[in-house]
Amino acid sequence: MLYEILFFGRGGQGAVTAANILVEAAMMEGKHGQGFPFFGAERRGAPVTAFARISDKPILRHGMFSEADIIVVLDPGLLDLGVVKRGVLRENGVVVVNTEKDHIPPGSLNHRGRARIYRVDATRIARELGLVIAGWPVVNTSMLGALAKATGLIGVESVKKAIGDYFGGKAGELNKLAAERAYGETKLVLEV
Repeated sequence: MLYEILFFGRGGQGAVTAANILVEAAMMEGKHGQGFPFFGAERRGAPVTAFARISDKPILRHGMFSEADIIVVLDPGLLDLGVVKRGVLRENGVVVVNTEKDHIPPGSLNHRGRARIYRVDATRIARELGLVIAGWPVVNTSMLGALAKATGLIGVESVKKAIGDYFGGKAGELNKLAAERAYGETKLVLEV
């Protein structure tokens, strides 16, 4: 089992942190993982891609990839801009989108064969919990809870433990709550 996960977000939303926390959660479950980012000039709001691999065996593959088993979209505007189309979802893949809408724009994803698309309003969760930095809702931990629900790849308790270890204190507790709420609110919106 080797899963490759692409995170598409904007600078400041926590895509890179999400990939790293996901790897930590996988390691807590005895799995192997690696996470790393790609971004151009660093600035808040610019598109960011983060990569993660999770496996039950040591991972010998390194480097970026454009085909994935799971795609996580932290900013739904990236679907409209065509940024998410840079990645290709493999057969039987899963997409998790931060959006309040049940409709995903047709043609906004590249996928091979069957796919399941889930959504959660991570922005609302972040705002309600006060997870906002410099006016930007930080949705990464909510999206990890949604990823756990949509895929079953990692348990939500492991995700919450990794979040707590990463942030600690009150920030850790709020982010764990965000993951838990997103886990409960994630829903399947489309099978193609």
